[in-house]
Amino acid sequence: MKFGLAVLRALVGGLMIGHGTQKLFGWFGGYGPDSTGQFFERLGLVPGRRNALAAGAAEAGGGALLALGLATPLAGAAITGTMATAIATVHAPRGPWVTDGGWEYNAVLGAAVFAIVDAGPGAFSLDAARGRERWGTGWALAQLGAGLAGAALTIKLGRANAAAAPAEELPPNPGSAPDGSPQPAAER
Repeated sequence: MKFGLAVLRALVGGLMIGHGTQKLFGWFGGYGPDSTGQFFERLGLVPGRRNALAAGAAEAGGGALLALGLATPLAGAAITGTMATAIATVHAPRGPWVTDGGWEYNAVLGAAVFAIVDAGPGAFSLDAARGRERWGTGWALAQLGAGLAGAALTIKLGRANAAAAPAEELPPNPGSAPDGSPQPAAER
């Protein structure tokens, strides 16, 4: 299982690095901070560009920490927070199935980081090499709580900023569906 944890951390962490760099730099078919920010503003996450940069940094940074097995509970909290925000602002109304734009993928990532933090990063990790592993149910629950609290605060502040901002017409986000949601690359 020790090697299995390393593989799981590398896969989930690597995918989160890619997911974050889509927002930060427009890599891997992403839209970068400006277009992602416009989409975020339509979700009520104002200011959009700042929220896009924060989400991208949390995803890429959390993914890097997770892949390395470094500060694993912090990595879990960052990933949990961004996935919970995505579920609450985009995916929840669409039901569970990813084929309908639902939340199943985000929930699986959240469950994976919870399990990794609960089990610990494993022997093939920087935390283990430094003798500073933090793991167990308490740490897993703490990262879950921190991630959910961060998501709730992000949404609350974004919506408060949206309510205080003057309304303006935003240009359409490239690659988005008529309702403003992102379309999979295969449909663009």
